[in-house]
Amino acid sequence: MEKNTIVQNAEIKVKKYFEAVDEIKEYNQEKVLKAFCDNKIGLEHFATVSGYGHDDMGREALDKVFAQVFRAEKAIVRNHFVSGTHTLACCLFGNLRYGEKLVSVVGTPYDTMEEVIGTRGDKRASLIGHGIIYDEVPLLNGIDVDFEGIKNKIDKTVNMVLIQRSRGYSLRKSLNIETIRKIIEIVKSKNPNCICFVDNCYGEFTEKYEPLEVGADLIAGSLIKNPGGGIVETGGYVAGKEEYVNQSAYRLTAPGIGSEGGAMLNQLRLIFQGLFMAPSIVSEAVKGSILASQVFEDIGYISTPKPHELRTDLIQTIEFGAAEPLIEFCKTLQALSPVESYLTPIPERVPGYDDKLIMAGGSFIEGSTIELSADGPVRPPYAVYMQGGLNYAHVKIALKGIVEKLVK
Repeated sequence: MEKNTIVQNAEIKVKKYFEAVDEIKEYNQEKVLKAFCDNKIGLEHFATVSGYGHDDMGREALDKVFAQVFRAEKAIVRNHFVSGTHTLACCLFGNLRYGEKLVSVVGTPYDTMEEVIGTRGDKRASLIGHGIIYDEVPLLNGIDVDFEGIKNKIDKTVNMVLIQRSRGYSLRKSLNIETIRKIIEIVKSKNPNCICFVDNCYGEFTEKYEPLEVGADLIAGSLIKNPGGGIVETGGYVAGKEEYVNQSAYRLTAPGIGSEGGAMLNQLRLIFQGLFMAPSIVSEAVKGSILASQVFEDIGYISTPKPHELRTDLIQTIEFGAAEPLIEFCKTLQALSPVESYLTPIPERVPGYDDKLIMAGGSFIEGSTIELSADGPVRPPYAVYMQGGLNYAHVKIALKGIVEKLVK
């Protein structure tokens, strides 16, 4: 069967799911627009200040818009966060103290977070090195949340739980909003004072509701993922209860400065505009991942989530069972990228990871995973993690090229 026929047949099968994606997009777009209107965003908010960044009305308005969109008491949105991992680390180091306890309730966190916590890497620099006690609740069969395990693990000694919404480099299920709600209800029933912190990376605007609306105390994410709309150049955001956001801000800057300083360096318009574009961009990426799921199921690979399943993040996982098709997938995607299509990705060591990784994605912003990209560790089950896509058409074109290579 020709590549065009495979992809076209898959598209016919999945188009019935696109209506629900569009409904979520329109709901979130209206929510974002209302936040802009309610906060009276004007051209004056795109101006910038220098030096210490004192009295930046644009930065203050940006924080208020994000807070309203995510239903938070307070938010900080900064280009000074260098990555999602840095943003999460500020939340953890800012809100935990010596002798306090952190529990990851959905298994082992994403690879780079292991070094932040201290289960791998430079122990002295980590949370454990600073005297934080760490524990985790393993997943059932490595896939499902162990709700009973959470009930048994959480008690009055636990100060914070980490809830990673997206799967990371694992085959576990990403957490939809209802699952997050159930986890938080269990935690709060065991310890009402425990901080429920959600790593929201890849999840923003994929559903109608966000984690703070179902009881989370604190969320964080990256601006070169969903909420940046594909145009924000760097940064991250933190949102939630004011006291926890403030402590995170003190870790980013310094006590006494918190969210009151930091020049935004002419990035304000991009961040405002990226947020406004985000619901539509995310919906395009979600449609692309649904199509990819169907395509790879049709040609005989294990692909999760399935086409009909509720999407709660952008990540589509395809298991190849061998290194060769994983590498071929990434090489072909790179060749069909708008930037650096002439490069050939190879497996290599990357800081923060134990295994060699292969990464593909010629993006306009380096490392942007709201743009079409794919990566994966070269280890069993040799799975690729595909994410993003600024427009559905690009994802479809890339899938045709990948299918041609793999079917051969």
